[in-house]
Amino acid sequence: MKKLHKILAMCLALVMMAVVFGACSAPPAEAPSGSASTEATAPASPSESASDASSGDSAVAAIKAKGELVMLTNAAFPPFEYLGDDQQPAGVDIDVAQAIADELGVELKVVDMEFDGIVPALMAGKGDIGAAGMTVTEERLESVDFSTKYATSSQYMIVKKDSDIATKDDLKGKKIGVQQGTTGDIYATDEDGENGVEAEEVLRYSNAMGAAMALMSDKIDVVIVDELPAKSIVAENDSLKMIDEKLTTEQYAIAVKKDSDLTAEINKVLDKLIADGTIDELILKHTTEE
Repeated sequence: MKKLHKILAMCLALVMMAVVFGACSAPPAEAPSGSASTEATAPASPSESASDASSGDSAVAAIKAKGELVMLTNAAFPPFEYLGDDQQPAGVDIDVAQAIADELGVELKVVDMEFDGIVPALMAGKGDIGAAGMTVTEERLESVDFSTKYATSSQYMIVKKDSDIATKDDLKGKKIGVQQGTTGDIYATDEDGENGVEAEEVLRYSNAMGAAMALMSDKIDVVIVDELPAKSIVAENDSLKMIDEKLTTEQYAIAVKKDSDLTAEINKVLDKLIADGTIDELILKHTTEE
């Protein structure tokens, strides 16, 4: 019996040694590729995503792995973004984003949201690019990086045809409508007093058309908005006119999360579209189509 106990004890010890040494040794040759494939395709938790971003992982590689480029926009800013006849986002920025997606070999997913939520959403990793006729400003540069600038614009005033507003000097004491979070909003709010606006009140709307509707119903006196959307709004509403006075000069670019390798890929596409005249063609196309 004692001899049997000794044999059993020796067998148990051999089993334990096999387990220990097996745990320390390398897995079979085919295991590493299987593990890597599983990790690459499995959805990451928020904490894992934050860890990946902080460790400097490639945004381009991540986009290619998931097979889509997520664009954040506000589809109420023609001709750069608007809803087409099929109620799907269309416009200059949509076409540019599609060109970027094509360059990366992935699908384009467009997320329509409030303009002032685009930069925070981009910072939170809810999208890959922000494109919405977005002006490069020092404040925004604190939160995101920008691509090559691809379009130039200015802020203009829209008023009713019988308005007594003729120049920016007439804005004093007026109710001004703007799209919230835009450079028109920044200009009208005039926190540092550099623009000399001195408005009675600045009313903010989710899009420029909302501000125009308020103007037509006499809730405000004037709308400040980018040049091309201003022209589009006036063309569609006979009771309105655009004051021929440039309030600002600004440039549009695509917003990207800070320190991303995606910026270089975007710039490569933009440089080509600018050089061959495609950007100008897209602006003309969507100005006449929308």
